[in-house]
Amino acid sequence: MSTNLETALTAMLGKAAHDAGLTVLSAEAGTDFNQRPTARFKLALTPDALPAKTLQLELSDAFNFQKPELLPEMTTHLREAAKRLRNPRPDAYVTLAGLPVSFNQFAWPFHRSTSGADTYIVHGVAHLEDGTDSPLHTKIAASMTVTFAEIVPAPEQPYAETFIYNAIRKTFDQGQLELLKSGNRQPVPVTTRYYSRWQKKFFFTDTDDASRLEFLELKVYWLSHVLGNGQSVWIADPRDAQYLNTTPEELTRMAADLSKQGILALTDDYAAATPSLLARAEEYNAKMHAALDTTKPTFNEEMRAGHTNM
Repeated sequence: MSTNLETALTAMLGKAAHDAGLTVLSAEAGTDFNQRPTARFKLALTPDALPAKTLQLELSDAFNFQKPELLPEMTTHLREAAKRLRNPRPDAYVTLAGLPVSFNQFAWPFHRSTSGADTYIVHGVAHLEDGTDSPLHTKIAASMTVTFAEIVPAPEQPYAETFIYNAIRKTFDQGQLELLKSGNRQPVPVTTRYYSRWQKKFFFTDTDDASRLEFLELKVYWLSHVLGNGQSVWIADPRDAQYLNTTPEELTRMAADLSKQGILALTDDYAAATPSLLARAEEYNAKMHAALDTTKPTFNEEMRAGHTNM
């Protein structure tokens, strides 16, 4: 591990990552939105991993995740990252509407809004990943209400990344984010409507078997075939399960059904595209372009202009 940082946090994270099957490639000093110190870790499965096969984890420099109420979710985050890093593009996802996107440049942890709103904000970028090196992207300001923040164990990446990414996907599905060549930040509100206190569970989208099967086909087409040169992608990702309001086990079961039909090539929890899936490429591309058309704003010109004070 290369590092310009030797702190209690780097030692803690190094051990936790190792226990999850990860290698910490680097640990560098950073700063958050308010110029407070952070630690930025680059994680991979092997010491010689290519840049595309890494994930970044940024934590407040003084953060102690070994507290009993914090350690389980950190452990889960790292173990899931290890499985996600087996994907050809671990930063890439698909939306129900059919958009392949990547999430990066997120500046953790949350910071209080500078516009006077009683919210916490995290900034990041979503890029269109259609295999053409498209310049289209969305600069994002995801806002978490103070009420919502009460259910989050810590305003740090491992405890919020999943629901933030899923809120962004949901906002794309609603046609309320525009993909541009340039532009200001666009808002993604995260409120208690996405969470049931009674069930202690997130809710983003109501889906049925048909929509979940279509999602799996889209995921494998874009992430395995278009972006992955035929490499397999993780089917039972809990992040997708939360987004679809289902379980990883149910996604595995559905992938097995698609495998029996010859649509996916399934090995354990990872699937690759088959000729039968690729025969529907025109359909998947048409769906993506229809989703792109939906993102072109007719909804709110103030949102189109962006909010520079977020």
